[in-house]
Amino acid sequence: MSDRRTVAGAGRETPVIALVSSAHGVSHFFHLVLPPMFPWLREAFGLSYAELGLLMTVLFTVSGIGQALAGFLVDRVGPAPVMQAALASFAAGALVLGLAPSWEWLLVGATLIGLGNAPFHPVDYSVLNARIGSARLGHAYAMHGVAGSLGWALAPVYMVGLAQLGGWRTAFFGAGVLAALMLAIVAWRRELLDARRPAPPSAAGNEREAAASEAGSAPAAAPAAATAPAAATASAAAGQLDFMRLPAVWYSFAFFFASAFALGGVQTFGPESARQLHEVPLAVVALCLSAYMLASAVGMIVGGFAATDPSRAERTIGLSFGVAALIAVSLPFVPWPGAMMPVPFALMGLSAGIANPSRDLLIRRAAPPGATGRVYGVVYSGLDLGMSIAPPILGLVLDRGSPAGVWFGIAIAQVLMIGLAFRAAGSVGPVPRASVSSPASAGSTAAAGSPPRPGPAAGGATTAAAASAAASLGSGRRTA
Repeated sequence: MSDRRTVAGAGRETPVIALVSSAHGVSHFFHLVLPPMFPWLREAFGLSYAELGLLMTVLFTVSGIGQALAGFLVDRVGPAPVMQAALASFAAGALVLGLAPSWEWLLVGATLIGLGNAPFHPVDYSVLNARIGSARLGHAYAMHGVAGSLGWALAPVYMVGLAQLGGWRTAFFGAGVLAALMLAIVAWRRELLDARRPAPPSAAGNEREAAASEAGSAPAAAPAAATAPAAATASAAAGQLDFMRLPAVWYSFAFFFASAFALGGVQTFGPESARQLHEVPLAVVALCLSAYMLASAVGMIVGGFAATDPSRAERTIGLSFGVAALIAVSLPFVPWPGAMMPVPFALMGLSAGIANPSRDLLIRRAAPPGATGRVYGVVYSGLDLGMSIAPPILGLVLDRGSPAGVWFGIAIAQVLMIGLAFRAAGSVGPVPRASVSSPASAGSTAAAGSPPRPGPAAGGATTAAAASAAASLGSGRRTA
């Protein structure tokens, strides 16, 4: 019976993971629709590299600001309409870029793509946390990350291939078609994005536990329920921002900023600095970033197995980024043959990929019930901030003739990530044993690291406290 329930749960969850991950891959694809077109755009409009770089700064600045705000919108109206609007913004941005008569219109297109990118992490994690059981959540995070890496890997090949066939405008129109197709799929299966549907139980017995808990706590909850509306009305405005007082949220924001700074360094100037340090042939330089991204995708699959226990999240992150930082700081000194340079890039990508699912579990532990979209929106805006700041800083280092300095900057960011991960975990506190001791108990909690549901012995005090916390967060939705 238990096996049949497990299989049935996996069958319900697989389409959700597939849809969310596919849309996430499209969002990462649009991160890199502009950079491969820089040679064509520079020639067409007579642009400097600074003007081209400003397009990416605008894209990620808009995305970062929008991401922090999008979390509130997701919590209010739900993930499905927000994701559809985001994909429509991608399609509109690609159309504007394809028709652009000047650099100013390229800025408009970059702004629309930034707006489209803004809601994806709040949308995706709100759906996954609500619809996927605890036993498979680590694997869901891994597939979500893998799809993003594949979107990054696909964009240069897709865009350059279309540009070589029909010109740069054709390439942007082709990107718009991809966004429109994904929009049609999401509109067709939008019921899979309903974050109000609870995750199925991870193992047999969870439904009985939940039912017994509800039966025992219902009488005690009645007095609290009678007074909750007035309290919720009085504190609704302030309650929407209560989560921002949590130290774990800001440690997590700083973690994602450092993560994006390191990744931005690898994506923009990592291959070029390696070429200058080790005389890497140009044909091999182009393979370095692909090696990093593909190895990162493999690492995320491996990391999905390590992320099954939320209590190990910070240790997995520390070990993985410790290895990545050692590779980065040693790269200027180890005499790598030029033709072998994709190897250290692949090793760094593998290490970073292994950490990613545990990173997402760590943020999930920091999110109070009912505030998932808001927390992920604020935290993940650190990614866009880091991605917008890293290129000019590390580019200046490279302009001043210090390719080794690029790698030292990347390594420093990776070491900071280790410390921030442990600080974030420490500010949340240890994961309760009940949430990790068995699949049954894991499936019955509202989130990784959240306390068990109150049973008959908990009495009215526990239920009243829970009602007050939910009211202060401005959300009456259930997450268990």
